[in-house]
Amino acid sequence: MGMRKDLKQAKKRTDLADRAQVEVTRDDRGVVREARMPALAPGPTTGSTADLPFTNAAEAPDAVVVRRRERGAWQPVTAAAFAREVTAVAKGLIAAGLEPGGRVAVMSRTRYEWTLLDFAIWAAGGLSVPIYPTSSPDQIEWIVRDSAARFVVVETAENAAAVTKGTAGHSERPRIWQLDDGAVAELTALGRDIADEEVTERRGALTPDTVATICYTSGTTGRPKGCVLTHANLHAEAANTVELLHPIFKEVTGQLASTLLFLPLAHILGRTLQISCLMARIELGHFPSIKPDELRPALREFRPTFLVGVPYLFEKIHGTGRATAERMGRGASFDRAHRVGVRFAERHLDRFLDRGKGPGPGLLAAWALYDLLVYRRIRKEIGGRTRYAISGGSPLDRDLSLFFYAAGIIVYEGYGLTETTAAATIVPPLRPRPGTVGLPVPGTAVRIADDGEVLIKGGIVFGAYWNDPAATDAVLTDEWFATGDLGSLDEDGYLTITGRKKDILVTSGGKNVSPSVLEDRLRSRPPVGQCVVVGDNRPYIAALITLDREDLTHWLYVRGMPADTPLSDLVHDPRMRADVQKVVDYANQAVSRAESIREFALVEGEFTEDNGMLTPSLKVKRHAVTAAYERDIRALYADSARTREQRATHEG
Repeated sequence: MGMRKDLKQAKKRTDLADRAQVEVTRDDRGVVREARMPALAPGPTTGSTADLPFTNAAEAPDAVVVRRRERGAWQPVTAAAFAREVTAVAKGLIAAGLEPGGRVAVMSRTRYEWTLLDFAIWAAGGLSVPIYPTSSPDQIEWIVRDSAARFVVVETAENAAAVTKGTAGHSERPRIWQLDDGAVAELTALGRDIADEEVTERRGALTPDTVATICYTSGTTGRPKGCVLTHANLHAEAANTVELLHPIFKEVTGQLASTLLFLPLAHILGRTLQISCLMARIELGHFPSIKPDELRPALREFRPTFLVGVPYLFEKIHGTGRATAERMGRGASFDRAHRVGVRFAERHLDRFLDRGKGPGPGLLAAWALYDLLVYRRIRKEIGGRTRYAISGGSPLDRDLSLFFYAAGIIVYEGYGLTETTAAATIVPPLRPRPGTVGLPVPGTAVRIADDGEVLIKGGIVFGAYWNDPAATDAVLTDEWFATGDLGSLDEDGYLTITGRKKDILVTSGGKNVSPSVLEDRLRSRPPVGQCVVVGDNRPYIAALITLDREDLTHWLYVRGMPADTPLSDLVHDPRMRADVQKVVDYANQAVSRAESIREFALVEGEFTEDNGMLTPSLKVKRHAVTAAYERDIRALYADSARTREQRATHEG
């Protein structure tokens, strides 16, 4: 197994693993309240992120920094070629009237031109303002007006129409370019009479403290706030994560690092990933969708060595593997492979971390069998070369992380927010600890407040919300950022996130319940799609659950039922409810009886961006869901003999 060999070789490289040592502080009771990691990359005193393409072009002009999908193949883009394109587009923006410090909004799916524009805007002395391509005209109106963006680059005609509609009432409407209608060529032509020296001069005027981007939160509640991030913030995030991860990945695998970026570039995680790749000269490709059916063929074609994704992706890869096995009549075998994988990974990690003897002969033999039958198919699903993955956005189910570990793919979890320039913590290489979100990123400190709230301090922490000093003062105190998340630190400084302060449910019996623990486990198993746990000021905890479309297709196929069976029939089908009950039982294993889900409702429809129930980063808008399904929630708590009888039977 490649992964076992990798870890054995890496174990010898303690100089790499031990470069960053966490410092922990305990309270009077001996509980760890703060973890701090010294920086691996010194903070810059001059220059900016805009310099990266030009530094690469000067130091390694022929190095392939990006692979661009053109003419049915992934075409290489060298450092020199990328810098030339950045200069050409920057000159076009200057010719169009972009002033130093001016704002340019970009509204597009993830594609090569997004990265090109980001660096071109910076090289021209401007600030980039990302807008999710799924944003409504009202959302666009707010972001463009609040940021005072005079220019907007969109991807499609539909995006252009949304911007035009949203800004129709503005006294000065923004100038719009459309990528699908030759925006890059138009900007290049526009800037032909601008001297290259003008770009050099503007870029040279930037400093680490210059604002680089106003990145608006995706807004699970309320109006999005613009996080002001400087070039120093971006450097602190990218440089320290590169120094932490890249030397080890390169040393251990012996591979030329490459990744396919499919996260939305309007999200800060995707933005910092592209900067990190340019900084480390890691080959970067772009793909516009995170939908598994669309993404999997691209992964098999691009064959990345590592991935950065969200739990949804890993859940669907696992679910597809199980569905494939069931179609082959091997569903039970896949389930055994999952259980064997979890046990194997636990034992293997125990040995690697000097906590135990490792897998015995029987477990090794079982793992070897399922590596042939199951795990190698999982590796193939993501291109066949991926050894490492980073998961962020929400907690990844521990058993799922262990399953991928057994399949030869080590998933490192991270945690962060827009306000922390993406990752504030990450599981360090060679020190995996499934179930946690890791140690502070080098140069960062994490503190647990008296009420359990996670506080973060360091070079990655933003300085202000744009045009909103009151909101800024509410979350920043003495440079500590109050995240709104609840968590705990273990003896070694690893952080575990337990929920959101504002999401805590308090039952009528006074029990505090964090819904995220249950929701994360529910979503990790088919046929559950999305879910919301409810129970605030109610007698017990319940859940609204949607059914995943892919899982439904498979569920119907296995049972020989018509593919067009109405969803209204399926949500009441006893067999479907029995399958979902098994998932609920699995979720309940993570909590006490008082915190467990007693009732659930299968609801028709989906939680999506289009209907306003998901953010673009796939987080559920809890208030929108509970408002839309208010009747279903009331029914869950209907004081009827039937409900009481069902609950009593389940508890018994």
